[in-house]
Amino acid sequence: MICSTVCLTPFRNSSGSVVEPLVLSETALYQFIGQYLWPFMRIGAMFMAVPIIGARTVPARVRLVLALLVTALVSPLLAPAPTIELLGMPAMLRVLQEVLIGLALGFSFQVVMHIFVLSGQLVAMKMGLGFASMNDPSNGISVTVLSQFYLLLSTVLFLIFNGHLLVIDLIVRSFDSIPIGTGIGYGEFAMIAGMGSWLFNAALVFVLPLFTALLVINMAFGIMNRSAPQINVFTVGFPIALIFGLIFMWLSLVAFIPYFRNVFDAAAIFAEHLLRLR
Repeated sequence: MICSTVCLTPFRNSSGSVVEPLVLSETALYQFIGQYLWPFMRIGAMFMAVPIIGARTVPARVRLVLALLVTALVSPLLAPAPTIELLGMPAMLRVLQEVLIGLALGFSFQVVMHIFVLSGQLVAMKMGLGFASMNDPSNGISVTVLSQFYLLLSTVLFLIFNGHLLVIDLIVRSFDSIPIGTGIGYGEFAMIAGMGSWLFNAALVFVLPLFTALLVINMAFGIMNRSAPQINVFTVGFPIALIFGLIFMWLSLVAFIPYFRNVFDAAAIFAEHLLRLR
């Protein structure tokens, strides 16, 4: 049986006075470890799921070091963590709670990036560039060239708008609104599931003007085919649709920054509601 308290015998210093030893109890040890372990689980899960930092191109050691640094800075400022045994089922449940909170925050901003990836997929299919795909190193999947182009633009804007600092600020503030040991409930999970509809709606709204322009061009080719059946519409239509699609996409870049700003602000507000900061 392991004793829960380690005691040292008193001793005398050089001046002859008696010095009482430190008493190391099992409860104090659990509290000290938990003060850094539980925040590290939440912060580390956030760094694994957040855009750019959580990409596959960033080594896991870099994310681990960032999580350790942020935890070392934040943990002394937090309220004392509840003391539980670290080798039991309650500790496993607490790890799951903290990891889910960090993943939920990172997923909220990950959806922002995938809005523009989906927009590129829709535009490419409409222009006939669905076959022009390339490997996305950040996610490890194949996406169209236009999706990769939109993803690069959104990545740069995410850094310009200090998105990496915003997620750190939100995860630090979440320890006040969601203390260690509470976790998120069914309402928050329903909010996360509802982001799927927002993803498709936002992507469709962004490419809707381009869709309309390409629809008019396709209707013109349909009228041409009816009036002059001897013309091969597929041979003539593909390069024309591709050229006009690239022109319309270039013209739509004017609205890219304002639209990304609106989507980014909406994701920040959603994350605050998710973490009960509003």
